[in-house]
Amino acid sequence: MSTKDMQSQFDQARAEAFAGQLLTALNHGALCLMTSIGHRTGLFDVMAGLPASTSAVIAHKAGLNERYVREWLGAMVTGGVVDFDPAGNCYSLPAEHATFLTRAAAADNMAVFGQYIAVMGCVEDDIVECFKKGGGVPYEKFPRFHEVMAEDSSQSVLSSLESHILPLVPGLTERLAKGIRVLDAGCGRGRILTRLAELYPGSRFVGMDLSREATGCARDKAAKEGLKNVEFIAVDLSAFDTTAEPEAFDFVTTFDAIHDQAKPLSVLKGIYRTLKSDGVYLMQDISGTSYVHKDIEHPIGTFLYTISCMHCMTVSLAQGGEGLGAMWGEEKTREYLQKAGFRSITTHRLTHDIQNNWYVVTK
Repeated sequence: MSTKDMQSQFDQARAEAFAGQLLTALNHGALCLMTSIGHRTGLFDVMAGLPASTSAVIAHKAGLNERYVREWLGAMVTGGVVDFDPAGNCYSLPAEHATFLTRAAAADNMAVFGQYIAVMGCVEDDIVECFKKGGGVPYEKFPRFHEVMAEDSSQSVLSSLESHILPLVPGLTERLAKGIRVLDAGCGRGRILTRLAELYPGSRFVGMDLSREATGCARDKAAKEGLKNVEFIAVDLSAFDTTAEPEAFDFVTTFDAIHDQAKPLSVLKGIYRTLKSDGVYLMQDISGTSYVHKDIEHPIGTFLYTISCMHCMTVSLAQGGEGLGAMWGEEKTREYLQKAGFRSITTHRLTHDIQNNWYVVTK
């Protein structure tokens, strides 16, 4: 094709629209960083309880440096998050915005997710090296990941654990009340398991995770709350298919954990091995299609592929693993569950949860 032909086919309007799209992305990416800071410093929570105020008043109420707060407010105003009255030099957080930015918003607090952008940015240099040389970035390179993940889990899982999630398994709460053995594989900091242990003192709970830091935090919290029916073990689950205790648990859970594993199929085979014949496996994992062209319509598809590239996939590859990635999708999830031996797989979606599928699985 000649240069003249290429020029004649060039769509100037499309080019300009794409340039505008990139400018929007640049601003939104910066806004995510500032949103993370607003959440971590408590600025959104403070502003939600204040009338229109100067930067000095906001900084004083938050116990922060005024100059930094003022510059942060500049980003919030130009980003359309905070309103500004030039006559009084005052800033205000609209109630409609606070609904999605404060800790009082509970499961609707989107500011929590803004933290992931900052966390992923910390490993950009390492990821670039992986693009050049292969391999992966290990868990220890992500200093705040488990902290942010625990907060995310508190919102997306804990907030609806009793109302929406446990009822997915018929009769489960009755069995938990009577007393059963429960395993959470890939438990992280153990907030979900700790909550279950509080709710059901007659049952016994075990949490397993690769991270010693995460299981240490979980153990400390359980001890602080005086829970005697839960334990946390730091262990690599890569060989779980051979090391799992046969038919030891009545109920097994994984929350957004399987796709991160070095050997996800081995973990699933271990879960099959350790689950009693009449037991139930409840699996939360990312909602995708296994096909990138179908994921274009996913409301947070770009975000999830980014998290996958910069965390989920790379931590698996760092262990010499499969690097399955977060967006493995429902089709591949079902394929792996069937290869592990499971025969009954039911997919559930919760109306408030655009990110996850919930699989109820039995032998």
